[in-house]
Amino acid sequence: MDALRTVVLCTFFIILTTLYAVHLCARRHKLPLPPGPPKLPLVGNLFDVPSTFQWKSYARWSKQYDSDIIHLDLAGTSVIVLSSFEATDALFEKRSSLYSDRRTHRRLFNGAFNVKASRKYEPVELVRTHVLLARLLHAPEDFMHHLRQMAGEIIMTEAYGIDVLPSDDPYVTLAHKAGRAVSSGAVPGAYLVDTFPILKHIPRWFPGAGFKRQAEEWSKLSRGMLELPFAETKRQMQTAVTMYIGGADTIVFALGTFVLAMLACPEVQKKAQAEIDSLTGGRYLPSFEDEASLPYISALVKEVMRWENVTPFAIPRLLANDDEYRGYRLPAGSVVVRNAWAILHDERVYPDPHTFKPERFLLDGKLNPAVRNPEPAFGFGRRLCPGRHMALSSIWITVVSILATFDINKAVDERGNVIEPSYEYLSGLVSAPVPFKCSITPRSQETIALIQGAAGGEQRL
Repeated sequence: MDALRTVVLCTFFIILTTLYAVHLCARRHKLPLPPGPPKLPLVGNLFDVPSTFQWKSYARWSKQYDSDIIHLDLAGTSVIVLSSFEATDALFEKRSSLYSDRRTHRRLFNGAFNVKASRKYEPVELVRTHVLLARLLHAPEDFMHHLRQMAGEIIMTEAYGIDVLPSDDPYVTLAHKAGRAVSSGAVPGAYLVDTFPILKHIPRWFPGAGFKRQAEEWSKLSRGMLELPFAETKRQMQTAVTMYIGGADTIVFALGTFVLAMLACPEVQKKAQAEIDSLTGGRYLPSFEDEASLPYISALVKEVMRWENVTPFAIPRLLANDDEYRGYRLPAGSVVVRNAWAILHDERVYPDPHTFKPERFLLDGKLNPAVRNPEPAFGFGRRLCPGRHMALSSIWITVVSILATFDINKAVDERGNVIEPSYEYLSGLVSAPVPFKCSITPRSQETIALIQGAAGGEQRL
């Protein structure tokens, strides 16, 4: 009798659970999709999404429809775009099991590059920064090349234990090209084959099949990133590759943005240099130990990461199951995109967001904890970049070292006319400044001596 009662109760429970699940499913299917631009038959919004700077169009639609979550239909592919911290936190953090994967790399990264572990890399970053100063002293016009070389040296040392060549290193060159390939190809809607997978079967010579030739070239670059250093080190190779592609471009292009910001806002440069001079008196180069005494420099670095964040999109996520948010239906299989550019230009959080203003992060001369950190520049939730501590420390020591020793001004042509930079960026998963010219000159004979003394122990420049 007891066994029969147990069977009846279990059956009843299963029926109730099934009915409840069916009810939830039916209810969700009755819910509307998030708002978005009108959709055409078959192609949906395929022709509405631009091939470049998609984040700005998404932010505009978010304002137009007064919603921080919008929906697009790319010829049958459902795309959900999140344009606020609140929406991103609710889905990517609080419901991370539905929106996150790739945990193996994350465990390896978090062990090697958490806040405490990242401290052990600071001596490498300091040495390479001092070498950068010497290179800027000798050839300031090649500043972007020097920044890329420095980032490559730091990450190849920390990830692989490899000492790279002082110039034209094959590892650095290959990794840079591979990183640009990933950046170009990972943005939703950038290539028609993402929307119509059947196109991958057309011959590579067929008109419009340029994406196939591009993909083959990118595949060679990606394989090269794995194979070229393999003779040097095998330990945690895939994690190190991910670190390089993700970290090097972030460091290089963030520092490029810093230089642009100094050209746009010379008063910020003067204020930052005054803070450094008041601490060092021009007698020594700043180090990591000085960070707590230089709040304006730290605020400046935060503003660099926010103003023209180099990662306006994160790598899109795939929604595993149907979900519901704020009365909207989020279909399973949707591509979910976090619009970091919109989040970091939210006027409610960052008033006058298009103006470069480090003061927004300060209160009474100290960092203001009430102002949200620009962490969306490094991802969100379980995809928050575990290497961000290393990247930020590299950026901080480079910024403070350059400002301590050099003046950054607009370049002039042979007739003495000022060359105005465009302040424009290239579109991609990582957004790089359009190449520009500037003048980088030592602040004094004393700073020249400091640079030469600091870099004197390094044999190769």
